[in-house]
Amino acid sequence: MATDIQLKDILQAQGVVGAGGAGFPSYGKLADGASLLLVNAVECEPLIYTDLTLMKEHLDEIVTGMRLVMEFANIPQGLLCVKGYRALKLGLTDGQKLAEGVFIKHMPNVYPMGDEINMIYTATGRLVKPGNLPITQGVIVYNAETLYNVALAVNKNQPVTEKWITIGGDVPEVLCIKAPIGMKIADVLAACRVTVDDNHSVIDGGPSMGFIKNPNVDVVTKTTKALLILPNHIPAVVGKLRTAEENLRMAASVCCQCSRCTDMCPRHLMGYPIEPHKMVRSTLSAAQMTPELVKNASLCCACDICGTFACCQGISPMQVIKEYKAILAKNRIRYVAGPEEVFTAHIDRESRMLNAGKWKEMLGVARYDRYPTYVPEKLSAKKVEIRMSQHIGAPSVPAVAVGDTVTEGQLIANCGTGLSVPQYASISGRVTFVDNTRIVIEA
Repeated sequence: MATDIQLKDILQAQGVVGAGGAGFPSYGKLADGASLLLVNAVECEPLIYTDLTLMKEHLDEIVTGMRLVMEFANIPQGLLCVKGYRALKLGLTDGQKLAEGVFIKHMPNVYPMGDEINMIYTATGRLVKPGNLPITQGVIVYNAETLYNVALAVNKNQPVTEKWITIGGDVPEVLCIKAPIGMKIADVLAACRVTVDDNHSVIDGGPSMGFIKNPNVDVVTKTTKALLILPNHIPAVVGKLRTAEENLRMAASVCCQCSRCTDMCPRHLMGYPIEPHKMVRSTLSAAQMTPELVKNASLCCACDICGTFACCQGISPMQVIKEYKAILAKNRIRYVAGPEEVFTAHIDRESRMLNAGKWKEMLGVARYDRYPTYVPEKLSAKKVEIRMSQHIGAPSVPAVAVGDTVTEGQLIANCGTGLSVPQYASISGRVTFVDNTRIVIEA
C-alpha cells in the first residue's frame, strides 16, 4: 500500500484525472476532513454503459482504488453508487459489503442523478451549499473509472494511457471498448465498423450533456466516456446544432414566461438560487456590462432538462446560461454561498425528479438503448495526438522533440505549474509534431 504522502505523488505522476466531466486532477481532491467517499457509477445519461462494463469486468480493482483513497484520507466509509436496476443486474444488493468500510448504494433511475450535488444529497442527505465543494460536507467524489486508474497507478505503476468508451446510438452493435488516448475518433469508429453519414452527428459523452465532435479532427481524451452516433433530427441533437446566436434570438423572441424551466431545474429543486426563466429574460449585453447580474448562472449543471423537457417553446435556457457562464469565467466571477447562508431542498423535489425512461423518450434515443458487447482487446492506433489540456488546471509541458522515438507508457510531457498532471505515450512510435498544445506520435 502507498503511504499518505506517496499516494498524492503517485496519482499526479501517473496522470490520473477524473474519467468524465471536466477531468479534475485526482490528487487535488485528496484532502483532510472527509468522512465519506462516494464513487459515481450512476451513469444517469442514456445509452452509456462504460462504468457498468468496468464494474462487471474489474470490480475488484475499483474497490482497491476506493480502499487506497480511504486509507490515505482516513475515511471510514465508502459508497459505490449505482442505479438500483443496474446493480441488481451485476448481482449487487443495496448495502452489500464489498470490503472493509465499502458498501453498495442503490440509486434511483432518475436524471441527472450523476450530478454530484444531487448524488450526494440522495445518497447521504448532505446538501453541498451553492458554489462550495463536496469536501465542505465531508465528502470526496470520484468516478468509478478514476478509482480503477488509481489502483493501476499504485499497484502496477501504470500511467493513464487508455480510455474505456461506450460506442452506441444508431450503430449496428453497441460496444464497450478500450482505446489509446489521442486516437482520432474517426479511427476508433472505423475500428468498430461504424460509419457516420451527413444525417448523423457524433456526440462525445451523453445525449444530454455531450458535445458534437468532428470525428476527422477530434481525438479520444481522458474524459471521453462515450461516442454516440445519433440522427440530426432527434431532440437530443437539434439543440446542439443551433448556434449561440440562434439560441439567444429564440430566448428573446418566443419565451412565454411560464417558469416551467425553473420548476423542473434539478439545482433549483436542491434549493439553489438559480432560476432559468429569469436567465432567459436577461440580455447578453446587460450581462456583458454587469456580469454580477447573472452570477447565479455559475450554478447550472448543464443537464438541459430546462430546454429539452420543460420548455414548450423549444428554447434551451441552458444554452443561454452557457453564454453567461463564459462571461463569468472571463471575469472570474461565480456564486459562492457564505457560511451563514442556509439552504434546503424543495419540498416537491422527489415528485419532480425526471424518470430516466421518460427522459430517453423525450430525447428521442430510447430506440437505441441496448446493452453493449465488451471488447477486451484494446484498439490498435497507427497515430495518436496527445492533447496537453485534458484536465482542469495548467496544461502539461512537452518533454519530447520531433524525431524522438518513444514507447507506450513513456513520459512525454511534464506537469505544468500549479494544478496539473503529465502525459504519457499511448502507443510506441516516433514523435512527428510537438507544440504547446499537442504531441503527435506515429507508429
